[in-house]
Amino acid sequence: MVRIRPRTAAVPALVTAAALLMCSCSAGAGAEGGATGKDKAVAKSGQRLTATLGTAKDSQGPAPAVEGARTGGTVRIANANDYSHLDPQKIYAGESYSTSLLWGRQLTQYQVVDGKPKLVGDLATDTGQFSDGGRTWTYKLKDGIAWEDGEPITSEHVKYGIERTFAPGFELGPTYWPEWLTGSEDRTAAVEKYAGPEHGDLGAIETPDAKTIVFRFPQPQSDVPYMAAQSSSSPVRKDKDTGTGYDTRPFATGPYRIAEHKQNQSLTLERNPHWKPETDPIRHQYADRFEFTFGKKILNTAQEVLNGRGTGPDTLSTKSEVPPELYAEARRDAKKKDLLVAGSQGAYTSDLYIKNSRVTDPEVRKAIHYLFPREQARQVLGGPRLGDFATTLSSPAVVGWKKYDLYPVAPAGDIEKAKEHLARAKTKVDTLTYAYESDAPEKDRLAQVLVEAFAKAGIKLVTKPLEKAAFTNEVFRGPAPYDLWLSTNSVDWPTPSTLLPDSYHSKLDALANSIRYGNPEVDKELERIATIGEARQKADALIALEQTVMKDVPVVPFLYTSVTQFRGKNVGGAAIHPIYGSIAAADLYLKKP
Repeated sequence: MVRIRPRTAAVPALVTAAALLMCSCSAGAGAEGGATGKDKAVAKSGQRLTATLGTAKDSQGPAPAVEGARTGGTVRIANANDYSHLDPQKIYAGESYSTSLLWGRQLTQYQVVDGKPKLVGDLATDTGQFSDGGRTWTYKLKDGIAWEDGEPITSEHVKYGIERTFAPGFELGPTYWPEWLTGSEDRTAAVEKYAGPEHGDLGAIETPDAKTIVFRFPQPQSDVPYMAAQSSSSPVRKDKDTGTGYDTRPFATGPYRIAEHKQNQSLTLERNPHWKPETDPIRHQYADRFEFTFGKKILNTAQEVLNGRGTGPDTLSTKSEVPPELYAEARRDAKKKDLLVAGSQGAYTSDLYIKNSRVTDPEVRKAIHYLFPREQARQVLGGPRLGDFATTLSSPAVVGWKKYDLYPVAPAGDIEKAKEHLARAKTKVDTLTYAYESDAPEKDRLAQVLVEAFAKAGIKLVTKPLEKAAFTNEVFRGPAPYDLWLSTNSVDWPTPSTLLPDSYHSKLDALANSIRYGNPEVDKELERIATIGEARQKADALIALEQTVMKDVPVVPFLYTSVTQFRGKNVGGAAIHPIYGSIAAADLYLKKP
């Protein structure tokens, strides 16, 4: 997920966030998705989602049953790569959020019924109570919630988990808690005020008793219920905190616990005997075990699953999509088509990012916009199933979204228009660099497509394939020597409060504003919007400001993304999570245990 954080509101507004999510929004962060047949229809473009803020009653367990679900058996999940992080305070990606719900719980979480999400209390009895004009938020923990060893989960455990987000080593996780609790513009400033639990107690979080946790913010905050659903809001027991080791085997609070984790090879989950379904409105405990395997080529896995060979009938992938080589055939074969699990990928968008601090001339950035061969790029990456072409910065899934197209261009691109803008540029450009993750052949093919397109306008595009870890470190940190990269990102919850304010203000650090965008007019307007306390007015102002930002072409919109994953014929309950954008593991069961 892109590093985007909501700014503070001048006056309280629990109703603001609730009212926003009660509005209908377009397919993206909530279009229904799933396998064809009994496991939900494939998501259709244009579907609407109504997301709501649940009540205390909604927050009670057990979770609504999945129709036809059975208990027992082992669900096998074959992903090409292991998880970068299992430590809840370090997780910051949609599929990781979704899958970690098997073993981890948070203060709040999204309950999904028939593809529609509702934010409810998870460990907490509700989504939170505010006072002091929204500066104080109080949560009460449920009775009967426990760790995998049976010890009760307490407010101190929640506090310690959140305090960890300030510590060294947690820079790449969500930074909302450090910023909000200290009233800082970014994490760098926040950790100057408090550097983590090794440096003492954080007074902004109070635990008057074992069941109560109180957050006191310097400025009013209306989006606390949504931040409380992120993995960084998970409790951690100090006596179980193994430091870097916690990243491979966190202590469980969910329906499953980690029995064994061999990094980059396998991850085995078994039932957590101390999880009580009556406390949990989100998760189920249908399967006896989950067995994850890592390292196998996804093409081989998909072939076994779609053809029903070996363990294929009990297998799925939560990370990978159907390989392009198999998709067309699967669509033609009724039995294989029934194994496809499709839907909109949350509020995700895919864009060609431009390092504005390197490509400083707006005319050059406009030329890049016209040079980008969207149609060919989408085709080499997998075709129309990847999503619809985008013209806006935010996804149609964001509440209040409005369609605009400031620089209309055909999907194939417009070389002549690009040359016109290059001719107007004060800075002459003949070479640009493009960085990308070299973990799939289609990404190599895309790089070549871009090289050929830019060459038509007289620009040499130097490509730099990088390993996944190197890509994250080199592209998103500091003065990386790259001009362009393709990235798929999402807001952290489906409101506009988590996009512009903390990704496009010039004062933000490189981890937040990775493209180094800066516009004094935008800065000033963001600071004005931060004083608006009425949610609809604030949302409308942020959506309107988008067009001012996009006049500068800081990025090139590419796709409102969709996903098509796959599941074995024995795997039931497979559907795309409407917020996290991948198959929701917590609903899975075996039809034939």
